[in-house]
Amino acid sequence: MKALILIPLAGLLGGCVVGTVAKTAVAVVTLPVKVASAGVDAVTTSQSEADQKRGRELRKADEKRARDEREAAKKAAQHPPDE
Repeated sequence: MKALILIPLAGLLGGCVVGTVAKTAVAVVTLPVKVASAGVDAVTTSQSEADQKRGRELRKADEKRARDEREAAKKAAQHPPDE
């Protein structure tokens, strides 16, 4: 009696094992592709990233120019030209 119950249960479990093996096989096959694409993505710069970087550089240059102008104006106010 127990054998009659265990045989159908074994058939059901076999599908689980096959499904797990198939998922693992797919994961193993796709892993190198995922790693390679992540490496390429880390090395390359997209156009939007390049634009953001350039914008940051321009803002920093503008801030430095404004700071330098304020310092020059401050020094000029402290030391008026001789007449």
